[in-house]
Amino acid sequence: MNIEPSNNTKLIGYNKIFLNFKNYYDNNNLPNKIIFSGERGIGKSTLVYHLINYIFSQNEDNKYNFNQNLISDKNRSYNLIINNSHPNFYLISNDDDKKNIQINKIREMINFTNKSSFNNECKIILIDNIEYLNKNSINALLKVIEEPNSKIFFFLIHNNKIKILDTLNSRCIKFNFFLKNEDKIDVINNLSDSNFYNNLNDDFKSIYLSPGEVISLCKLFQNNNIDEKISIDEFLKLVIESRLYKKDLFIKDNLSFFVELFFSKKFNNLRSKNKIYKLYKYFLFKIDQCNKYNLDIETILIEIDGKLLNG
Repeated sequence: MNIEPSNNTKLIGYNKIFLNFKNYYDNNNLPNKIIFSGERGIGKSTLVYHLINYIFSQNEDNKYNFNQNLISDKNRSYNLIINNSHPNFYLISNDDDKKNIQINKIREMINFTNKSSFNNECKIILIDNIEYLNKNSINALLKVIEEPNSKIFFFLIHNNKIKILDTLNSRCIKFNFFLKNEDKIDVINNLSDSNFYNNLNDDFKSIYLSPGEVISLCKLFQNNNIDEKISIDEFLKLVIESRLYKKDLFIKDNLSFFVELFFSKKFNNLRSKNKIYKLYKYFLFKIDQCNKYNLDIETILIEIDGKLLNG
């Protein structure tokens, strides 16, 4: 299952948007500071990697196939980028063990921008998850993007559920991403095992899941032999009893989402919602505090199991 944006060679669902970016670049009108904003897993990074390949592969063999929105896996720039060795490309993202993007990464990137480019071609800086930039990192970044070299592009990926500082927003052009439902299902069916989404319990379809989130869910279910028809109640109980939240990073990162999903089902099933709403706010606050201060979440889950799943 291919879910990494950097090696996802087929772009699905964004043909018109990609055409616009292509035309901007071909006419020397592509902004050199762009924020690509949208929900996590909606395909922002995949589109950006396709745009990067289109730019870098212009004079190479096996260049970008625009008619099919396809990257050739034999293309030189594609292989250099997935191996993080392209001389004109620089990637910044947050480390799994750190909450924020540290300022030293921005300083290293600034050194990269000050060096001559290979073959006098343009350079591209890709910063993924800019919502994880801390204040010091943003201030350092602002100094270099305010007056960038004309041959340097800054592509910034933003999860729009988390606000970023206005000082960064105001200095960049922002493009907001969304997918129509039919395009979303098309992406999911192309990247996951056939019929996974069709067989998925309606509990998980009751609120919007981006293609990336559905693919991650599919991978989670496959790795742990979980039936896709499982209800959210049964799923949460399984997660707690098997302590899966300690073994799987996707569950740990999305625990509040699964609890919120459980409560959304409860709201629909209960006439008196005041008590359940108070529990909803209580548990989401507790989970947020555990994530914020890196506390053990086990006692919260045991409480959820006792008060909700067995209540």
